[in-house]
Amino acid sequence: MTQEGYDKAVERLRYLQTEKRAAIVERIAEARSHGDLSENAEYDAARNEQAANEGEIAELDYKVKNAVIIAENEDTSTVHIGSRVTVYDEEFEEEMTYTIMGTTEVNAMENIISNESPVGIALLKHKKGDVVSVKAPDGDYTLKIVRID
Repeated sequence: MTQEGYDKAVERLRYLQTEKRAAIVERIAEARSHGDLSENAEYDAARNEQAANEGEIAELDYKVKNAVIIAENEDTSTVHIGSRVTVYDEEFEEEMTYTIMGTTEVNAMENIISNESPVGIALLKHKKGDVVSVKAPDGDYTLKIVRID
């Protein structure tokens, strides 16, 4: 995990443990005050949210306690964790840009992929201009590294 990812995880954990937890407890108390809990959808929703929040707290707490901070590396000669890599897929005739991070920092919506994903594994330690083979579950394909930032 990068230092930035660690800091974000610690901040998210603090928010969930304090602000969000307190807000959920208030919602549960409010729903309880409405009477019969057996037919109280508001109470059930708040309890479900509480369970989800506690699950996320447990997951983040584990990640923070067991984090190994990877030093930031400014080298752009090869792909490493923290690199932003633009690749060209000849089959689909399109360029994609990925950021390679540790497994705890993955965000598919922002094209942040894990160093342990098929694309991440294929790209690591390669240089601009290299063509790499990605071993994907639905078949292998190639990507050409266009740029490393």
